[in-house]
Formats: sequence, structure tokens, C-alpha cells
Amino acid sequence: MTVSTTLKTATSPFLPPADSRARVSQFMKSLQDEICQSLEQLDGGGKFKEDSWERSEGGGGRSRVMREGNLFESAGVNFSQVWGESLPALILTKHPEAAGHDFYATGTSMVLHPRNPYLPTVHLNYRYFEAGPIWWFGGGVDLTPYYLLDEDAAHFHKTLKAACDKHHSDYYPTFKLWCDEYFYLPHRQETRGIGGLFFDYQNAQGPLYRDQNVKGKAAEYSKNAGNPEPRSWESLFAFVQDCGRAFLPAYTPIVEKHRSKAYGSRQRDFQLYRRGRYVEFNLVYDRGTTFGLQTNGRTESILMSLPPLVRWEYCFEPEPNSPEAELYSKFLKPQDWANWMPQQSPT
Repeated sequence: MTVSTTLKTATSPFLPPADSRARVSQFMKSLQDEICQSLEQLDGGGKFKEDSWERSEGGGGRSRVMREGNLFESAGVNFSQVWGESLPALILTKHPEAAGHDFYATGTSMVLHPRNPYLPTVHLNYRYFEAGPIWWFGGGVDLTPYYLLDEDAAHFHKTLKAACDKHHSDYYPTFKLWCDEYFYLPHRQETRGIGGLFFDYQNAQGPLYRDQNVKGKAAEYSKNAGNPEPRSWESLFAFVQDCGRAFLPAYTPIVEKHRSKAYGSRQRDFQLYRRGRYVEFNLVYDRGTTFGLQTNGRTESILMSLPPLVRWEYCFEPEPNSPEAELYSKFLKPQDWANWMPQQSPT
């Protein structure tokens, strides 16, 4: 598959280099390779099956799916790159200045659905977009637990914060708040999980937060922090690479810690019920799903994020003071996990 190349001459560090598309594409493929290899080792039995596909309008991708592994009931790690002359309506509405230009988009996305309810579902997506004078990086990673310990939530967020802090002190607080707002189900009035990172439309200049919720906490933090110094294409690409490679050290220790924990029908039923929230979000609100469908992406690859088994229950209410109730009262409420510290035992 040949990467689309449009002749470019970068005259400023704030513009993409001439080989931007090839470089980002290569990173996204290598990230897919690294994650798949590590997950196969972690699972200890499951193997990814790869389907390569092509898009008639331009581009294609590699979809890798694991089914019925030792740990992962379903796991999908996708790479895609698409290009063409017709921009999707979602892009043109927000960026009319891109009209009349060809576009290029590439990214790696991943969703893991473990079988054991004590292992959290996790999602990752990092992407890059170009269209004439418009370019940006976007993406993030978030954790959706069913049962979780405070120290696990803290480990996940502290690892992401360390990756962000290598590049800018305002990245993690802004993108953490943005994640809390993005992975939110308004019709349920609850977050999808404990969040992580989410950012979009990151280019050389302007505020860190660039989205619709201008009165939200992410927008407020970004406004108070002020616009960062102009950032180069290279610095943002380096940031995205570090975020992508932070996933395995953020998630793997949690899996190793709980992979052998016994569970019964109660825990399994609750997991399947909560997976319904994942389906609701991805089909109603997720931008990646919308963008993929609008650009005539491969439907099977777009919807591989959905869990293999799920259940809905009418007016479910967890028992008071139960582990299930704790998910709602603690872990589905945005917390400052990056600064969490274990409580000291009284002496």
C-alpha cells in the first residue's frame, strides 16, 4: 500500500515536513506492531488475525483481531490511512478553510475486552490529519473498569502524566479534563470510566483545548494557563509518540496484578451489563466511529471496538455499599488520580 504523497515544501517549523505523511504512517504501524506483540505475550495463548483492506477512494489498513484468548475475550488493534478529494462533513463543518483540498488521515486504534471482570476494558487511539493548510494530531487513551483499586487507577494516570510532562506541564491537566468531558454519556449522566487522556486539533499555535464545551473545566484550565509557546510539528509528533508508547506500562501491570483473580456469575453479569455503556457511547457519540463511516472506511474494522457479549437490564441499581456501587460512587466520578497517595495507617 503506497502512502499518499502531495508535494509540499515546509518553510517553517510550524508546518508539516515534506515527509510528514510517511513518517506518521510508519509510526502508527510500528505502534500497532509493538502493542500486538506485547498483548500476545501477555495473553499467553491468543493470537491476532490480520486482515488487510483497501479503500477504493484511496488508502486502506491492517485490522488485527484476537478472539477467545486466555485473557482477552476480544481484542482489536487497527492501523489505517485514508486519503481522497472529498472531505467528510464533520471536518468541513468545523474547518471550512479545508474545502477544495485533498485530505490525508492515519491512525492506530485499539480496544481490549478482557474476559475476567477484574480486568478493565481499555481504549487507545492516536491519529493525524492533513488537508491543505490544515493539520493536527489527536487521540488519547482511557480505562473502563468494572472493579478497580485506587492504586490501579493512580498507576494508570501517573504513567500518562509522566509521558505528558516530558513535553509540557499543561498537557496532562488539560487533556485529562478533556477526557473526562469527552467520554461522558449525557443520557446516563455518567462517565464511561476513569478517563485518561483525550486531545484533538493540536497544531502549532492556539489554546490547548479546542472543542465545543467552552464553559467546561478543560476549557477553563486551558484559558487560565494561556496559550503555550508556538509548538512545532516535530514537537507534537514527539509528544504523540511518547503517549502511544506509554500505554503498555500503564495497562500491563494492572492486568498482571489481577489476571488470576477468581470471579463468579455476579461479577460476570455486572461486567456484561456495564459493557452496554461502551456500546451506547461508541454508537452515539464517538467521533472515530462517525469519521470512519463518513469516509467510507471498513465497517468491520470500525465496529471491532464493540464487545462480543453484552446485556441490558431494565432500571438496574447496584446493592448499597457493594463493590458494584463503588464503581458508580467513586470510579465514575472524575478524580485527581495522578496525585493520589495511599492513606497512612494510624500509629
